[in-house]
Amino acid sequence: MTGQSLGLLALFLTVTLLCVKPLGLYMANVMEGRPIWPLRAGARLETLIYRLCGVDPGEEMGWKRYAIALLVFNALGGLLVYALQRLQYWLPLNPEHFPAVSPDSSFNTAVSFITNTNWQGYTPESTMSYLTQMAGLAVQNFLSAATGIVVAVALIRGLARHSAKAIGSFWADVTRSTLYVLLPIAFVLALALVSQGVIQNFSAYKDVTMLQPLTYQQQKTDAAGNPVKDAAGNPVMENVTTQTQTLPMGPIASQESIKELGTNGGGFLNANSAHPYENPTGLSNFLEMLLIIVIPASLTYTFGRMVGDTRQGWAVLGAMAILFVALYAICNHSEQLGNPRIAALGVDQAATVLQPGGNMEGKEARFGIASSTLFATLTTGTSCGAVNSWHDSYTPLGGIVPLFNMMLGEVVFGGVGTGLYSMLIFAIIGVFIAGLMIGRTPEYLGKKIEAFEMKMSSVAILVMPLIVLMGTAAAVSTAAGQAGPANPGAHGFSEILYAFTSASNNNGSAFAGISANTVFYNTALGLCMWLGRFWPIIAVLAVAGSLAAKKRIPVTAGTMPTHGPTFIILLIGTVLLVGALTFVPALALGPVVEHLILRGR
Repeated sequence: MTGQSLGLLALFLTVTLLCVKPLGLYMANVMEGRPIWPLRAGARLETLIYRLCGVDPGEEMGWKRYAIALLVFNALGGLLVYALQRLQYWLPLNPEHFPAVSPDSSFNTAVSFITNTNWQGYTPESTMSYLTQMAGLAVQNFLSAATGIVVAVALIRGLARHSAKAIGSFWADVTRSTLYVLLPIAFVLALALVSQGVIQNFSAYKDVTMLQPLTYQQQKTDAAGNPVKDAAGNPVMENVTTQTQTLPMGPIASQESIKELGTNGGGFLNANSAHPYENPTGLSNFLEMLLIIVIPASLTYTFGRMVGDTRQGWAVLGAMAILFVALYAICNHSEQLGNPRIAALGVDQAATVLQPGGNMEGKEARFGIASSTLFATLTTGTSCGAVNSWHDSYTPLGGIVPLFNMMLGEVVFGGVGTGLYSMLIFAIIGVFIAGLMIGRTPEYLGKKIEAFEMKMSSVAILVMPLIVLMGTAAAVSTAAGQAGPANPGAHGFSEILYAFTSASNNNGSAFAGISANTVFYNTALGLCMWLGRFWPIIAVLAVAGSLAAKKRIPVTAGTMPTHGPTFIILLIGTVLLVGALTFVPALALGPVVEHLILRGR
């Protein structure tokens, strides 16, 4: 890596670590209901919310009731987002008079935003009204993030409690995580983004005349929106000339802050965080990257605090950080080397040279390779999916990192709440494997890991690979699926594999070369998002309920420590083992083949 890349990484990790303890402690106090001043200040509002909803916050729930409440809550949110899209033409705050969104796209988007995926097969600034963006998409950015937090907290309670029948109140948990964690941080950071130039208004779009006409090429599509290809399978391009440019307006900063903070990722604009209206400066880019990781990283300290041993949280954070740094190094190094085909132009083909400046294709000159690859590693290690560069334009080895990040189950810090509870499930599997190796009943934080916990943990881990591989297989074997990718061969396969991996892991980023706003992809990816989100959540809550009911086992000389370097190595090995063994064949058909072709092998 270059000195710039190393310096940026060091600065970013330092700022992140400085935030972990104070924010993690604050979230622990909030979720435990301690009488800290924000809870005292918001007590009346919180009580009013419970009264209006007919909820008793003191009535705790078993895991089944908790899961039902969660599913009903998110299903109602999905219906609201669907209705707003279908009715937006007749609703206010639609200055561009956008028509109703098609049923299949509305379904996909509704599922996308309640599952914290924010996959966008449409162009936001030419599809969604301001009301739909705010009352539908931005609201779900808060609530889907809060859902992830409360599931993680429920699992922590399962580990912390003993001989208990309940894991908390879903209604109290989701209210407090939204009211005291997400809303205040998002509000402050929205103001910070406005100070950097992110726009926030309700103006109609502005049409401006350019100094000279612009002629450009765009991919030709048929009536169904599918890319038109020639006999060789290459995309057919058409020339377009324009003399005017339409500048989108809207309440962008308020959505941008929670989009990153909640690891949602759905942009107000199609170019996402590569657009200067969403991400205008180097400082705004740094703040957005920090927002992506700050809650997932800090939740590890929340975990340690709530189970009574902060060393446990630091161990989990250490495993996440080691994986993150290693994957960023691979991605950054590959992009710094650049494309060998470009580097070899005009020189001896046998010469070993680097592409001057590295691979800048698909990257913003404002951010360069260092910030682009750091953003790409962060956004796919978490469940964010926001982008400030196009992953489709990365080198094969650079592009394999975002893909592999998601295939690991997005535990490299992971999504808000999602990353922590997924990593804790890997920890349970890891101690089970270690227990088998030494011939001792496995235990984690004083709780025996038995058949039920292993069955549910297996479900939570294996659901994602199952739906990714089944969805990819269906797409590559049907005409509707094959019509999506813009590129033939291995790269086209990578685009399909990336789409289903992103949807099933609730990430939402794309290789950007795939046309996914079709009935086939809207339906298939919508189902993947739903199953990939809620099937594991049910399994995790089942584990939480089972662990909460168990008695705590006293620590003995034979107890395996779960806070030291040995455990960190075990945890990393478990994560890599599951990810590598499951997806290596699929990766070999896509980015690995493309890398070998690129290198002339």
